[in-house]
Amino acid sequence: MPFSLALPHLPLSPLPIPIKSLISHKSLALRNRHRLLTPASAAAASNSPSAPHRPEFSHWDTMTSKLAGASNIPFLLIQLPQIILNSQNLLAGNASALFAIPWLGMLTGLLGNLTLLSYFVKKKEVEAAVVQTLGVVSIYIVIAQLAMAGAVPLPQFTVISVVVAAGLFLNFLYYFGRLSDLFWFAWEDFVTIGGLSVLPQVMWSTFVPVIPNSVLPGTISCSVAVVAVTMARFRKLPEKGVKFIQSISGWTATFLFMWMPIAQMWTNYLNPDNIKGVSALTMLLGMIGNGLMIPRALFIRDLMWFTGSSWASFLYGWGNLLFMYCFSSVNRELFWLATVSLYTWLGLTFWRDSIAYGHISPIQSMRELISRT
Repeated sequence: MPFSLALPHLPLSPLPIPIKSLISHKSLALRNRHRLLTPASAAAASNSPSAPHRPEFSHWDTMTSKLAGASNIPFLLIQLPQIILNSQNLLAGNASALFAIPWLGMLTGLLGNLTLLSYFVKKKEVEAAVVQTLGVVSIYIVIAQLAMAGAVPLPQFTVISVVVAAGLFLNFLYYFGRLSDLFWFAWEDFVTIGGLSVLPQVMWSTFVPVIPNSVLPGTISCSVAVVAVTMARFRKLPEKGVKFIQSISGWTATFLFMWMPIAQMWTNYLNPDNIKGVSALTMLLGMIGNGLMIPRALFIRDLMWFTGSSWASFLYGWGNLLFMYCFSSVNRELFWLATVSLYTWLGLTFWRDSIAYGHISPIQSMRELISRT
């Protein structure tokens, strides 16, 4: 919810991807510099090189920046309704309700936030780093509540706790210049290897017991990641290979955020009776927060950011609201208001973007997003 997504850049999250990371003006500027995808360069790559001189272009540039910044608000509040609901269920002795929340899905979001935290700390982007820290802490609280309910095995929770504590501590030391580069590089490599190892394992484990329980996906991906990161660190790969390894954790963090809604929806499908343990407000905030970043991602022609934000908004937010509506966990008015608002917002986004760039059709904006990123 809170990818990514080391890292070239990223949103969501919490993408949440993917997603809710690039939510301040400063972090957006940094991201644009790093990717060379400023509005001006995006316009130059489009079929409308004169777009930056249009008043509609400048106005939409400013507006999308403000919208992305406004996503701070829902992202800062996103886990609060779920934490409150979990506390109420625990105090009422209804621990089974917490099993409606897939801890593996929450883990992917936590790792995505932790990855982004390291990226923004390294770049001294205080606002973005604070948001990622809040994301790590809030998701960890939810996972701790799940552990109290018995939904998270104790050994796994212990490992998660150690990684979170070490990650926050190392990032804190590095930000204030109290950590050597040697330890920081080791942490960066650990985050990259960890993301590449956890993602396929979580994807596999989500569908157990429909498929056999196995640690083979994580073992294989971990082995490949260790070899690749080691060769990249010692410059044993071509320059393109080194750059690929350095940037792959960005997409890994995006995919970690993107997997959260799939894990939640699969859990809802398997256990529809426990769906009332999921907070509709949390899903709504996720939809709103990621939706606010879609215009900016489209405007600067950033495919990874657009993919993470759109996925989280539609799957994590609206998709889970759809499940809850089908099982009568949310009222009809709320669901249809969210549905109409989201699809109207997406249509307005493409319409205003086409006006800013001087395109005849919004389809041209999508083509440039795919081909020019």
